[in-house]
Amino acid sequence: MHRWLARRARGALADLAPGGSPVHGLLAQEAEQILALFEEWGETDRSHRKLAHRGSYLGRVWVSPSSVRRVLFLADKHFRPLPRPGRSVRKPFPDWVEYQPKQIWIYDTTHFPAAGMAVLIIEDLVSRKWLTEVVSVEETSTQVELAFSQALETEGLLELIDARQDRHLGLDAADDDAAKPILLAVSDNGPQMRSGSTREFLALCAIAQHFGRPHTPTDQAWIESLNGHLKAEYPHLLAIRDPATLRAELALARAHYNGVRLHAGVGYVCPDDEHEGRGEAIRNAREAGLELARHHRLAWHRKHRHTSPVQEPGDVG
Repeated sequence: MHRWLARRARGALADLAPGGSPVHGLLAQEAEQILALFEEWGETDRSHRKLAHRGSYLGRVWVSPSSVRRVLFLADKHFRPLPRPGRSVRKPFPDWVEYQPKQIWIYDTTHFPAAGMAVLIIEDLVSRKWLTEVVSVEETSTQVELAFSQALETEGLLELIDARQDRHLGLDAADDDAAKPILLAVSDNGPQMRSGSTREFLALCAIAQHFGRPHTPTDQAWIESLNGHLKAEYPHLLAIRDPATLRAELALARAHYNGVRLHAGVGYVCPDDEHEGRGEAIRNAREAGLELARHHRLAWHRKHRHTSPVQEPGDVG
């Protein structure tokens, strides 16, 4: 009270300006050193944290990163960010490809560390059918050739390849159907995929190659999804140490994946159904069943309409 009366007597009742002079405030020469460091090292460090440590590293100023940031802000100094790489666009599939089963295959290698094995898997991109796998300790073009040989034989395409090779010498250059590849093989840029031996083998089988963008696994999302579901839904595979046992269990997992497991990517039918052309009929049958069930429920409720409230066990009163 006495302090207020004394301030009134002096005519000093107005509030003082905030701030004051903190005893730990930066000195003028320290602020000058911060600005000098920014001019000299800003393009190199590009961070107020690094610049604060740069000052002590050079023995010129010892301040906290927040102090550096505050001084630079008050002086309207800003770090220039590094240029970001432009967005790349996924390369589209060739025009000759038809989006239907047995037209586009995708393959990749996944690892099972307990067994010390690498597993190369081929999948039909359209039907999502897991076609084959090769379990090996190596990741070379040999495994790619073996896997494609197995898949081509299983899918009955070897005869088509032999027929194309038999008439190759008499091939008419204007015959687009005969010149068109029988398959498109999609993969990432792994060395075994980019190998010259792989390219020669696939060319001999009339299979064209299509590579995703480097460091962009989403370009191979179909096979990456299969690899992820394989390890998540069949976790016992990760604990197997014997390669022969791993091969046998992978074969069982493939049969279950293709013939039992419903795949969301193809409208909740099995990959075998989609691959063999039964998928559309199954989806149409479900739609018809849903509509029939809806009409049945409507008819039942109209016939058994409640004219009075029904007392439920949890109702009060």
